[in-house]
Amino acid sequence: MANTVIIGAQWGDEGKGKIVDMLSAQSRVIVRFQGGNNAGHTIRVKGEETILHLIPSGILHEGKICLIGNGVVLDPEVFLREADHLKARGIDVSPARLGISKKAHLIMPYHKSLDKAREAKRAGHKIGTTGRGIGPCYEDKAARVGLRAGDLANPELVRQKVRHALLEKNVLLRELYKYDTLDEAAVCDELLQLAPRLIPYLTDVESRIHEAVNAGGDVLFEGAQGIHLDIDHGTYPFVTSSNTVAGNASAGSGVAPSRLDRIVGIVKAYTTRVGSGPFPTELLDDTGSYLRSNGHEFGATTGRPRRCGWLDAVILRETVRLNGLTDIALTKLDVLRNLPALRICVAYDCQERRFEYLPQEEGALERVTPVYEELPGFEEDISQCSSFADLPAAVQTYVRRIEELTGVKVSLISVGADRQQTIVR
Repeated sequence: MANTVIIGAQWGDEGKGKIVDMLSAQSRVIVRFQGGNNAGHTIRVKGEETILHLIPSGILHEGKICLIGNGVVLDPEVFLREADHLKARGIDVSPARLGISKKAHLIMPYHKSLDKAREAKRAGHKIGTTGRGIGPCYEDKAARVGLRAGDLANPELVRQKVRHALLEKNVLLRELYKYDTLDEAAVCDELLQLAPRLIPYLTDVESRIHEAVNAGGDVLFEGAQGIHLDIDHGTYPFVTSSNTVAGNASAGSGVAPSRLDRIVGIVKAYTTRVGSGPFPTELLDDTGSYLRSNGHEFGATTGRPRRCGWLDAVILRETVRLNGLTDIALTKLDVLRNLPALRICVAYDCQERRFEYLPQEEGALERVTPVYEELPGFEEDISQCSSFADLPAAVQTYVRRIEELTGVKVSLISVGADRQQTIVR
């Protein structure tokens, strides 16, 4: 299979969990390289559903090594709660097969407080953050004042860093946001009580990846969110706090770019978005409601209903350009059943200009008018189709048109939520 990067090609929630779960079966090591527990991957195997927020989806495959890279911001409580839940189900989550980079930054209680306080103060200008503390944690990382997982082995260093952080954070919380402040001793004690359980998981992720690659084992790099939530290349400021592009698989895990062979973009057969931000193809009518209900479009992390709309090929072209996709995994194709016609946005009109790629100015995407191409719908149940030839003619036409508009082959087609409901081309 080669060393493969999995990225979300839209605004997240494309069904990456299922595809990562499938490809994990062919990999030796699975690495999560960015984001935090603001992202949730849902995997369904034989009717049983598992939602993972931090631990790589490959953990469900016996014997696979799962690693959390330096590019991830890790909430210690969430990690341990997730590990305990998996262990209770009989899944091996021992440090022998699950590791955390010593360089990964830790989400602290004051990060969560700041996240919630800021979003509350924005009133009518909310970004749509989950309030999990991800953004403030990345801020501390960039400011060179963050706690890293490896610091847990040094209690005095932990206390020193927390003391320094709260000098600033408590002033902001109290004076600017009128929010409850945090007690230094309580924050430190809470974290250090968790340290004995976390320390065994700390490892040199770079070395373990390097060893696997040199031994001929395939490595799967698992991204979170979607490309158009990237801090640099997304719909700023309505973005996440990390780089979601495929290139960050290298920086976020410690592997050389030359060792990455395949880049798979996960594309939902329509488009969804959670939270605020521009969404040119959003449907605020019965069709949008149908996609939401039929596709069960509610956030795995927050439960928030997702905004739904037609497939946007302009967004996808930009994804191809930014990431160099080698192939596409198309998900939730079955959700489009019983719609009389299917539409794909092929360009944008804005101020008497036509755009086939995203305009780069901030706010420009809020002013565009989508240009649609209409294709026939289908009524057939495709959930049991096992080959491309089994799909109705209208569905085949839709898939081929996506390939033409993006210039990338659709190599995997999901026709249902379960692992087995996937066509491999």
